[in-house]
Amino acid sequence: MDNIIERTVAASPSRVWELWTTPQGISAWWAPEGFRTDVTRLDLRPGGELVYTMTAVAPEQIAFMEQYGMPLATESRKFFVDVEEPSRLSYRSVIDFVPDHETYEHLTVVELSPEGEGTRIVMHIEPLHDEVWTERLTQGRTNELDNLAALVAAE
Repeated sequence: MDNIIERTVAASPSRVWELWTTPQGISAWWAPEGFRTDVTRLDLRPGGELVYTMTAVAPEQIAFMEQYGMPLATESRKFFVDVEEPSRLSYRSVIDFVPDHETYEHLTVVELSPEGEGTRIVMHIEPLHDEVWTERLTQGRTNELDNLAALVAAE
């Protein structure tokens, strides 16, 4: 069963779409707290690829990564499934960063709809291989949406 995160943010669906689908937008809010995101490739079409590097920059995150034997910077890849501007975006993330676990793909579906002066975001997150990693992912995605909400509120 999917985990669902819902949030309403103070920006139009087209602005949220832009922040979710451009290198500048993604770099501005995508990284979890204590990390930086640098987009190196973005081909926004079904089957297209997003490649970015996420780097731990805060002491707490650096310590966590080192404790679990994970590199401080990891390149991540996603492949777009649905690209329906400005209402639906889905992508399969390549999960290749879990120690002692085979690489696999994981689906995220994002639905955007106008709500009042803002946008309702509904994010469906496929579970990862176990509850601990699924909870980490859910916390990370929740933090991303907090970052997005703060970014558009400040604009």
